[in-house]
Amino acid sequence: MKNKNVGYLIAGLSVVIIGIVLIFNLGLKNIVGQTCSHGTSCTMYDTIAVQTYFSLAIAGIILIIGLFFIFSKEEKEIVIKKIKEKVEVKRKPVDYSKLDKDEKIVVKIIEDAEGTIFQSDLVEKSNFSKVKVSRILDKLEGRQLIERKRRGMTNVVLLK
Repeated sequence: MKNKNVGYLIAGLSVVIIGIVLIFNLGLKNIVGQTCSHGTSCTMYDTIAVQTYFSLAIAGIILIIGLFFIFSKEEKEIVIKKIKEKVEVKRKPVDYSKLDKDEKIVVKIIEDAEGTIFQSDLVEKSNFSKVKVSRILDKLEGRQLIERKRRGMTNVVLLK
């Protein structure tokens, strides 16, 4: 909901509260006028006045908050766009002769993804279990062929 709409809602509620307080005040004055034998010097009139001023002050504060939301400038919505820049990365070619069968599959998938892939996508494309992919990546990372960087709930795998 936009700030202006919230402001109108709060201001409207405060106006309703002010109306209820004034109607309640009028009703109390009628009741006190009929039941109090001291006339206008009755202490209940003072109590009614204090309660009314206090209630109107609270409603006024709520009204001010509503007006603040109505007249405040809304922040511009920031749109984050992902721009994928193709940067030519100079890396040494991978020596496949030192890799076993599963490691070759994983490295080939990373190379096909231009050297960067989410670990979850790697699991999906390799048809290996998460555990198996994780262990293979541990080995490759130990040999300094890849690097893993944490991104949210998954890792980004980078070919060195």
